[in-house]
Amino acid sequence: MSGQTLTDRIAAAQYTLTGSDVSRAVCKATTHEQTPPKKKHMEFLIQATQETNVNVPQMADTLMERAGNASWVVVFKALITTHHLMVHGNERFLQFLASRNTLFNLSNFLDKTGSHGYDMSTFIRRYSRYLNEKAFAYRQMAFDFVRVKKGAEGVMRTMTVEKLLKGMPTLQSQIDALLDFDVHAKDLNNGVINACFLLLFKDLIKLYACYNDGIINLLEKFFQMKRSQCKDGLEIYKRFLTRMTRVSEFFKIAEQVGIDKNDIPELTQAPESLLESLETHLNTLEGKKP
Repeated sequence: MSGQTLTDRIAAAQYTLTGSDVSRAVCKATTHEQTPPKKKHMEFLIQATQETNVNVPQMADTLMERAGNASWVVVFKALITTHHLMVHGNERFLQFLASRNTLFNLSNFLDKTGSHGYDMSTFIRRYSRYLNEKAFAYRQMAFDFVRVKKGAEGVMRTMTVEKLLKGMPTLQSQIDALLDFDVHAKDLNNGVINACFLLLFKDLIKLYACYNDGIINLLEKFFQMKRSQCKDGLEIYKRFLTRMTRVSEFFKIAEQVGIDKNDIPELTQAPESLLESLETHLNTLEGKKP
């Protein structure tokens, strides 16, 4: 279906009558057209999150309302718009989403209007789960892994052992939810899912940087940690190694669909001997003989 439908025009007109420019922009960003939300509507909404007189709960409610639509196109675009605002909008938008008990309840979503609807519904269910996990991680940590400072002076590198052991599983859960999107190059066959994939790709680069920082911090502190902490730390490190294969697969798909190789991070595999030395240290603490 191309072009705005009569339903799209009526929805936008309703908000014009009630005087809500923000809700009208949400409707215009989430039309039935199989194209990504238009840049001008996204920019308007990002700017709106910066304005103190804008009602952020109302903006979120309108997005939730659009995510309750029967059409996969409208729902997907509502999720993309929400994700875009979580990343680029004022942090109070993400804070508000994180404060809600439920965000998207789309685990049973199914658009039966053709085979394309069926296929895209699968990705909508997975994508909504990731956005829920992203909001939950913010609630747990009181910061967004995607937005925080990275590198030697970054949040994950300077975190205390206690916070690190609590924060890494939260980060792992968010990365898992993203990787569970489980898309292949052949599935990226329309502008809507492609826009979603690009947002996920950009999130994963930043989540991976955080993950790497956390692992460096963990390894630096490992030999000074208590036995119970070493046990938790070793599990976190083992899970990190298995995730690396999946992250690498996701990046390969990004390359297949034409994302510039220079924008894709190089993943370096840790030596086997490192895992062995961590296990040996834990065994020593537990009094086990080599």
